[in-house]
Amino acid sequence: MPRDIIILECTEARAEGKSPSRYVSTRNKKSLNTPGRLEKKKYNPALKRRTIHRELR
Repeated sequence: MPRDIIILECTEARAEGKSPSRYVSTRNKKSLNTPGRLEKKKYNPALKRRTIHRELR
């Protein structure tokens, strides 16, 4: 299977003392466009705004 299942976690919630939100997504294993950790803007319900979520390893 050429896709990996990854977990995205909020980067701003822990600094504010709230629980981080997590999302499950997939990424292409062989993609040359994303060699590092994937980052997406997703909604965090604890902070009530969109924040950057980074891939966990």
